[in-house]
This record gives sequence, structure tokens and C-alpha cells, in this order.
Amino acid sequence: MAAAPSGAEPATPPAYAGALEVESKFSVHGLFRLPDLSAAARVEPRPTVTLTATYYDTDDLRLARSGVSLRRRVGGADEGWHLKLPAGGPGSREELRMPLAAAGEGAPPPPELLDLVTALARRARVRPVATLRTQRTPYGVAPVDGGAPCAELVDDTVEILDGADVVGMFRELELELSPDVLESAEAARAHATAAAVGGALVAAGAIGGTFQSKSARALGPQAARPPEVPPPGEVGPDDPAGAAVQAFIATQVRAIASQDPRVRRGQPDAVHQMRVACRRLRSALKVFEPLLEPTWSRPLRDELGWLAGALGAARDGEVLEARLLAALAALPDAADSAAATAVVHRALDARLVDAQAEALAALRSDRYLTLLDVLVDAAREPLLNEAADAPCHAALPPLVAKSWRRLARDVDALELDGHDDAWHETRIAAKRARYACESVTPALGAPARRLAKRLEVVTELLGEHQDASIAAETVRSLAHTGRVPGRAGFALGLLHSAQRDAVHATRLRLVAVWPEVSRPDGLRWLKAGKARARRGR
Repeated sequence: MAAAPSGAEPATPPAYAGALEVESKFSVHGLFRLPDLSAAARVEPRPTVTLTATYYDTDDLRLARSGVSLRRRVGGADEGWHLKLPAGGPGSREELRMPLAAAGEGAPPPPELLDLVTALARRARVRPVATLRTQRTPYGVAPVDGGAPCAELVDDTVEILDGADVVGMFRELELELSPDVLESAEAARAHATAAAVGGALVAAGAIGGTFQSKSARALGPQAARPPEVPPPGEVGPDDPAGAAVQAFIATQVRAIASQDPRVRRGQPDAVHQMRVACRRLRSALKVFEPLLEPTWSRPLRDELGWLAGALGAARDGEVLEARLLAALAALPDAADSAAATAVVHRALDARLVDAQAEALAALRSDRYLTLLDVLVDAAREPLLNEAADAPCHAALPPLVAKSWRRLARDVDALELDGHDDAWHETRIAAKRARYACESVTPALGAPARRLAKRLEVVTELLGEHQDASIAAETVRSLAHTGRVPGRAGFALGLLHSAQRDAVHATRLRLVAVWPEVSRPDGLRWLKAGKARARRGR
């Protein structure tokens, strides 16, 4: 019916509307009767409606298995195309809606919504997999002591259809908080009211505590299978090192996939989080290289570098512009910060738009789809060598130690008046050492976690150094364009000086904190055996 997008860009801006959905579900039998809820809330019945929904998924139900649903619903006040994406814990999802007119009768789902499930569907065909007809009796739910409705309770009798035939049936109750209440001062009161209603339903025999969408119930056991990349299990010091490698790969691949739809929608911090996941995984593949087949891991590192680079211009542009604008606002009144702000906007806004377009183009490319396929395979079955069979407590510390030694050498070679590039290279080494510690923390416990925390201080300082260095160079470049008014030029000069001062300040702070970061007692685990690792857990 429909294929996952592989480069076709949907309409811009997207035509869907989004809202957070927080609901609880309760299974009930066919003869269940709603109890008296007057002690918990004021409940007002509303007209019964008939809803017919066709659900779309891949043949192996990748969407349902990941807690995602894509449907076309006819009937009710919210009929249209709906895409529901996980948004936290069970029962919390974000629902994106488009009108039925976005795709004609019998047409595939709108490309805007298909675009958002690319990381799951990839090149697999998205087609109708289930049709449900629901008789819904809704009730408005308001606090018992007065006020407007803050939730809706619906009593649904659901028929599973095969053409015109009913091939299954079930009944459930849903209690959903009103989206406009969730971000208001009435949120706590609404949650308390919903909890009271839920408690009354359970007391009357309803079964709560689990969350499964209607489509997943209709699709049966296959929809309940784990997602393509399941959450990683626990790994201990005695487990094979390969188990720790696989767990870390799975964690980062899941992070990349979860940020994909957020990047496409321009959600705050999404580009940053996706890029960080790429860098963590790329760095880990380098650290774990002695445990991996290099002909497999090195090309994967190259592709992760490409994706991080495609995302990098957008992320760096966001950080740079925000930094410069904040610094201009802090200049003394004698400086014409408004004129300099106009120069910054004129120079960087268009550059940022181009960078964001480049990032989206990468996510809509065949190259990215191929990388996603490789990442899923890597998370499920990385290509390990015999060295990966050694226990974590023996195999992992030496790999982290190698990253640490590289960082220590780089820090020792730094000079307070040295070139910015040397400090940037040290930042790369610090990130690799930090990510190495974080990647082995699940297996080796507290010693690795403590060193990772110390290294976080180093990476934050060197990140500030890099941001200030780039900001200063950008301001210098802007001031030399020949199109800057004099008053703006004066402000840019002050701004350049402030950024270079920030560079120097971060260098002094690193020199001050390094002795604490490199304390020998925090490094002993890098040479210790199993006993040390166990005592630290």
C-alpha cells in the first residue's frame, strides 16, 4: 500500500497538529457495569459514537512492537490520520493528527507521517494490517469539588474486522487527561481526579496496570514481540566483554532511532541528542576495536562520522548563534549591541537554515536508510572476535586505560598560550575517554562511573573552550567583511575580546581541575582485576 520514504520530502511546513496524550487503560469483560463514580469525580455522559480505524504497519509489525501506531480513523470529533509516538512511560504518547483530506479514500498515509516513522520502517512496505470498529460511550470527568472537565473516560466495545466479517471482539475502558490541562496549574488536580476514578474502576473489577494499544491487542502475539532493537539487558563483570559491547551499541542505536522523528519535526535539542548518540557509538567502536572485526567496525565508524557531520552544522549553528546573541546582550550600554546583533542575524540565520536543510536531506537519503539497516544488525549481532569472549573485568579496563593514556599525554602537552587546535584535539581525546568509561559502567560499576563523572568536567570545560574559540573566530570574520557599520564594528570588537577571555579562562580552569581528575586512586581500577570491580559495584 505504501512504502517508507527513501528521499521524498514531505510538504513544508508539516500540516499535522500535535498533542500530548496521557491515558490509562483498563480491561473489562463484556458484562462489566460502570460503578458509581460520584465519590471520585463528577461524571457526565456524552453521546455514543461509532469509530472505524484502519491501522498501518510493516509486515513484521515494527511500529506496533515499538509502541507506535499509525491509523486512519473515520467517525468522532477527531477523525483523520493519527500517528502516536512514545513520549515517556507507559500511557504517555504524542499524537499527531492530519485531516482525512490529506490522503484520499484508499490512499496511503500522508507522506508527512510516513516520514516520521522512517527509522522504524526504513524500506519496508507500510500497509493496512488491521481494521477495528469501536462503539464508544464517552464521559466527561471533572473534579468532584467543581471545575471544568479535566479528563475523559470512554467505554469502548471493539470489533476486529476482516472485510465485512467480525473475527474478534474485546472491551476496554480508557481514561485520558485533557491535553490542555497537562501544562496548566490544574494538572496536579487533574491527575488526582484521574487516580481516584481509576481506583474506583479497579475496585469494581476492571484490570489496570498494563498498557497496550487497541491495534496491538487486535494484532495478537506478534505485536507483543520485542522491538527490532530491544532494551539491553544487565551485564556484569563476569559476563563476556562482547555482551557489554552489544549492550552499548543497542543503547545508542535506540537513541538514534528515538531522536530521528524529533529531528524531522525540529524539536528542541533533538539534533544535539542524535549527534551525541552517533559520536558515543563511533567512539565506542574505536575503543572496543580489539574486540571487533575491523573490516566491519571501521566502515560503520565512517558512516557514523558522516551522519554526525551532517547533523553537526545545524547543531553548531544553533549553539554559535545563541552564544553570540547572549554575549551581545551582555555588552555595556556604550556598545551598539543592536547594530552588531543585526550583523550576526544577517550572517548566521541563512547559514543555519541551510544547515538544517542539510541535516534533513541526510535523514531522507538512501545512504541513511542503509546505515539504519546496518545499525539494527549491529545492535542485534555485532561482529565480535575471540577476544570478546573474555570476561568484562579482564577485557574492558585495558581498553579504557588506552583512551585515558592518550588523554593524559594530550593534557600534559598543552600550553596556556598554545594554539586552539591543540586544545580541540584534547577535547576529542577527553570525550573518547569519557565515553569509554560510560560504555563500561554497566558492567564494571562505580569506579568507571566515578571516572566518567570527573571526565565530564573536562569535556564540559573543553567544550566551552571550543565554543568560545569558534565564536571569536566567527566574530573576527564578520568584522572583516567590509560591510559592518562603525558602531557595530566596535561592539563586535568587544565581543571578540570577551570570547578570547573566555578561552583563556577555560584553560586556567582546566589546569586547576586536572590534578583532581587524574588522582591515582581513581585510576587503579584500570589495572585491577575482578575483585576491585566487584567491590566498586
